[in-house]
Amino acid sequence: MLEQHSNSLLREVVESSSLENFQIQLGKKPQLLLQRPGSADRYITRYGYGGWVQLDHHCKGQARMMKDGKVFRVIQENCWDPEVRIKEMDLSGVTVQVLSTVPVMFSYWAKPQDTLDLSQILNNHLAATVKKYPKRFIGLGTLPLQAPDLAVKEMHRCVNELGFPGVQIGSHVNEWDLNAPELYDFYAAAEQLNCCLFVHPWDMQLDGRMSKYWFPWLIGMPAETTMAICSMIMGGIFEKFPKLKVCFAHGGGAFPYTVGRISHGFNVRPDLCAVDNKVDPRKYLGSFYTDSLVHDSGALRLLTSVIGEDKVILGTDYPFPLGELEPGKLIDSMEDFDLKLKDKLKAGNALEFLGLSRKQFE
Repeated sequence: MLEQHSNSLLREVVESSSLENFQIQLGKKPQLLLQRPGSADRYITRYGYGGWVQLDHHCKGQARMMKDGKVFRVIQENCWDPEVRIKEMDLSGVTVQVLSTVPVMFSYWAKPQDTLDLSQILNNHLAATVKKYPKRFIGLGTLPLQAPDLAVKEMHRCVNELGFPGVQIGSHVNEWDLNAPELYDFYAAAEQLNCCLFVHPWDMQLDGRMSKYWFPWLIGMPAETTMAICSMIMGGIFEKFPKLKVCFAHGGGAFPYTVGRISHGFNVRPDLCAVDNKVDPRKYLGSFYTDSLVHDSGALRLLTSVIGEDKVILGTDYPFPLGELEPGKLIDSMEDFDLKLKDKLKAGNALEFLGLSRKQFE
C-alpha cells in the first residue's frame, strides 16, 4: 500500500484471514518532524536560515507543523508515533503501511547539501521504524532532487543500504517539470536499480484566485498531478526509460478524465504538443500506475477502465482529512468489481509496483 503525506505514500497493506481482503494502501508520515518541546528552531539552527518545517508539541497527542513562525497544519500523534499508528491500523484491519514523508518536507528550494542532510535524517529515521516493525511498515525515501547527482547517490543508499523499494518525488522540482533533461540521469539510475517512483503533488499556487475554498488542495493538487503525467509523456520520459515504474497520486489528478482532450489536442496541434515526443499520449495508458483515491464510484470505475485494472493501487491519504477514512471501503462497495479485481486493487497491483510478495507479510 502506498500513500503520501497528504499526500499519498503511506499506503497501507491491509490483510485479514481471507485472501480477497488482503490490501495494500498508500499513506503519509511526517516522520521526522520529531522535535520535542522547546526544539522548534532545530533546523534553523542546523542550517542557518528559515523555510524549514518544524514541530511544535504544544499539547499531549498533538503538534503544530510550523513554517517560519506560521502554523501550516495541526497533526496528531499518529503522524509520528508508530505504536499509535499500529493501533489504528489494527482497528481498521490494516497490516502494513508504506511510509513516506510529507511533501512539504521535500525542501527542493533549499541548498542542495542541506536538503541531502535532511533527506538522510528522514530516511534513516524511516528505515529504523521499518526495521523495528518489519511486518507492519515499508519505506519510500525522499531525495534532494534539485541536485540530481546527490539524489542518485542517496537513492542508491535508500535501495542498497536501507532496503527501500522506492522513493517519493514531487510533481515538479522548482522550475523543472518532470521531463527536464537535468533529471535524465536520475531516471536512468532508478530504472537500473528497479526503484519505483511515487509522484505526489506539491508546491501548488496558494495565493490570488487559489487562496479561498481550500482550492490548492481541491483543484491545485489534481492540476499538479495532471501536469506531471503530461510532462513525462510529452517529454518522452517513458520512451527514453521504458522500464521506469511510476505511480501518480490521487487517481492521476484530472488526467484519466481529460485524456481524450489531451490526445485530441496532441493530434490537431502537433506543432505545440508533439515537439519532444511523437507518440500519442493514449499509447501510454497501461504503462504507469495511479492510486485509487478518487472518493467516487463512477470515478473509480472510469479510472480502472482508462488506466488499467492492473495499474490502480489502493490509496488512502492516511491520516489526513482528504484521505479515505475506511481503507478500501470504496473498492469493496463496487458491486460490478469481482473479487479478483478487488484483490488486484487492494493488494496485487501495489505488490507488483513495489516488487514485493505477500509472503513477506505473513
